[in-house]
Amino acid sequence: MHIETLLVRSGVGKDPSTGSITTPIYQSSTFQHPRLGESTGYDYSRTANPTRTALEDAIAVLESGAAGFAFSSGMAAIAAVFNLFKNGDHLIVSEDLYGGTYRLLSDILQDIGVSVSYVNTANIDAVKEGVQSNTKAIFIETPTNPLMQVTDIAAMVEISQQHQLLTIVDNTFLSPYCQRPIELGADIVVHSASKYIGGHNDVIAGLVVTRCSELGEKVKFYQNAIGAILGPQDSWLLLRGVKTLGLRMEKHQENALKIAHWLVEQPDVEHVYYPGLETHPGYEIMKKQSSGFGGMLSFSVRDENLVPYLLENLKLITFAESLGGVESLITFPARQTHADIPEEIRNAIGVTNRLLRFSVGIEHADDIIQDLKEVFDAYRK
Repeated sequence: MHIETLLVRSGVGKDPSTGSITTPIYQSSTFQHPRLGESTGYDYSRTANPTRTALEDAIAVLESGAAGFAFSSGMAAIAAVFNLFKNGDHLIVSEDLYGGTYRLLSDILQDIGVSVSYVNTANIDAVKEGVQSNTKAIFIETPTNPLMQVTDIAAMVEISQQHQLLTIVDNTFLSPYCQRPIELGADIVVHSASKYIGGHNDVIAGLVVTRCSELGEKVKFYQNAIGAILGPQDSWLLLRGVKTLGLRMEKHQENALKIAHWLVEQPDVEHVYYPGLETHPGYEIMKKQSSGFGGMLSFSVRDENLVPYLLENLKLITFAESLGGVESLITFPARQTHADIPEEIRNAIGVTNRLLRFSVGIEHADDIIQDLKEVFDAYRK
């Protein structure tokens, strides 16, 4: 069955007693037992809730995994996965990644004895050289946040299988509509579902999908034990959002490609980071492992003073954190999403004070370009 059909059918037919097309919001913390020693399958909503189950079943199908889990945020989802590792373990992690993930690794995991090597995972040889006797997993973002570096997922899987490691992929930027890492051999996929899966900037959520049931049982244990679960209302919002994911992603990436080509021609722009450009070093890998290039791009300007001017004078594009919603949002990673990464590290990997991250929305592309053009023109006067 095609992904577009799977998206639309997410959550359909989950209430046979009434025939409701949409999954009901089971706003209940607890459930009645039929009799002593028997259960309906639902006892307490921290452990399981029917609305959340419908979402978890849906994301497992969409990512071609064995089991799915919904959390209260993307960071809660990643934290649950990182609970799989213990004192003395070592992880290889993409050097260019979301600042919140970096904070979790550097300020929490490393404090409990899990060591981390930050590697350019687009460089296969660098990853191979980074494997140690105590390495347990390779954690990648692809494309990365915010520099849009592309990692060859199949190559990472091959390295992992050679050394009996887990391959973990943050698939937030592309969503299962464009990329399904488990089909390429990955063991675990994580999402900040607040982004493209929700799609409307109205919910905070995280998702985890595991390749096998055994890994799923481990994630499920931490989900229940720690309790950072997604509530039924937010689970319902994600189920509603995911139905239009295919339509939204097509428009996001259509707009992003047009805007990326326009930005390349602007004298104020030094570099455009978008994997849909044929000049992008990861272009051919993206064509091999994904069905689209997504709606995220970043660009660096030549003059650092243009950054605050741009952010303060855009009228259509909103200066705000987050991404993946229908509205166009622009962010300054060095001061916002990646502020927890030390400045010397940010500068070394390219997250400078001249870099802007742009979540291209589904407005008319010409209106988005006009908004940028007016600000660029005014700044040059």
